[in-house]
Amino acid sequence: MSVGRGTDESKRILWVDDEIELLRPHIMFLNERHYDVTPVSNGDDAIALCGKERFDIVLLDEMMPGRDGLSTLEGISSIDPNLPVVMITKNEEERLMDEAIGHQIADYLIKPVNPTQILSACKRILDSKKIREGWAVRDYITEFNKIRERLCTPLTQTDWVDIHRTLSEWDVELDGFQDAGLAQTQRDQHRECNAEFGTYIQNEYARWVEGNEAPVLSTDVVKEYVVPHLDNSHRVYFIVIDCMRLDQWLTIEPMISEYFTIDRQYYYSILPTATPYSRNAIFSGLFPSEIETKHPDLWQRGMQDESSRNRYERQLMDRQLERLGIQLDPEPKYVKILDIAEARSVARKITTFYDVPLVSMVYNFVDNLAHGRSESELLQEIAPDESGFRTLTKSWFSHSALFDMLRRLSRQDCTVVLTTDHGAVLGMRGTKAFGDRETSTNLRYKYGDHLKCDEKHAMMISDPRPLRLPVFSQSTNYIIAKEDYYFVYPTKFHEYQRQYQDSFQHGGISMEEMILPVCTMRPRHVS
Repeated sequence: MSVGRGTDESKRILWVDDEIELLRPHIMFLNERHYDVTPVSNGDDAIALCGKERFDIVLLDEMMPGRDGLSTLEGISSIDPNLPVVMITKNEEERLMDEAIGHQIADYLIKPVNPTQILSACKRILDSKKIREGWAVRDYITEFNKIRERLCTPLTQTDWVDIHRTLSEWDVELDGFQDAGLAQTQRDQHRECNAEFGTYIQNEYARWVEGNEAPVLSTDVVKEYVVPHLDNSHRVYFIVIDCMRLDQWLTIEPMISEYFTIDRQYYYSILPTATPYSRNAIFSGLFPSEIETKHPDLWQRGMQDESSRNRYERQLMDRQLERLGIQLDPEPKYVKILDIAEARSVARKITTFYDVPLVSMVYNFVDNLAHGRSESELLQEIAPDESGFRTLTKSWFSHSALFDMLRRLSRQDCTVVLTTDHGAVLGMRGTKAFGDRETSTNLRYKYGDHLKCDEKHAMMISDPRPLRLPVFSQSTNYIIAKEDYYFVYPTKFHEYQRQYQDSFQHGGISMEEMILPVCTMRPRHVS
């Protein structure tokens, strides 16, 4: 029989102790705080009750005559393996603690225990999520208002990094809550911030390209984050994960932090935020028009296959190091990982690279995941929104060859510099683009002759040369979509709008595509 007053909202506690009568003050204390306690003096009765009634938690004495605590724990677990159990004991032997923890107890308390300790354990186990959600809502509202206030003031490149970081951290935090209203508020704030961010980039980007008060751009990544660690006696692994957003990184960073210390910095992708431009800029240290001068075949008019424009990353990296006066022996190695078989092969043989002072890798799976989602109804069901896509990314990474490779690297004396070439945005709104049949096919950016669009939705670049973009004719211009817009031609507008809506796209201007993490990692424990 339960002791004290229970309510519909009470959490039910089964307290098992052979001296239960001495614990009446503790039980009354819990009753007053709306915990409904059922006292039992032996393990057999406890097991029998668990077979008949539902409890939220068990407080279990370890030392009892007859059936002891561990034996009772096994009996309870066989009936309800998900029922949390707090073991209470006088025995401080480490062996006993290990055995109890091995049986997956929820907590372990040493006698004598006071009522507050019991209350704390119960709250931590039963109410922690509800309490965290309550505090999270209050904290979120505070941060939401701070960001709204900041949007009313002039913002710097550093301010935008801070805003994007804060929003991304809240994205990950809110993934654990089932509050549709809060999630919608977060999406609305993302949209509001990206609207202001698009205006900011449109006003500042030309100055950045000229070198005036510019942040670290794609062209600076190797010089700023890789070169300082290069030494013929030290090993550096430079890993570029194609199309990884900051929020995706934040979901996998805790797994990596078990093996590495992580110094996370940020940089801005050049425009357009697409592989031929941003990744080539990383490996070359040059803007697209400068690469065009050295590799004109990369920018042949009408070439639509993006992968064909990244054929020279190895050579671009070698020439950048040469310009920076870096000489390595043996020569650097470059690996492009395009499929699972190759990823597993590289993970297995990563130790054979130990004598190479610099290994550069491009890892394409996250980009494949984003494109695959657009084509697969199954992936759309698994990842129906950005929260689902973060979860999918985390699931992939935890079982990936990339994670296996990083764990292997954590046993070497090395530095790992990990980054991405651009992010992606969930395209939600179509906007009309006007051009001829020679216009490029990309959804978030286009180049061609005399392109036109709604200037509220895109950045119009009438003269590409000051922004160091390739020029194909005297009338070449670019349009780059802002916020979550994507370009659709006027013919069959509604058909194509429906086709591409709610798909991950890149090449445009958004915080998700432009503000990117670059992480310098050192192994925690080198064998």
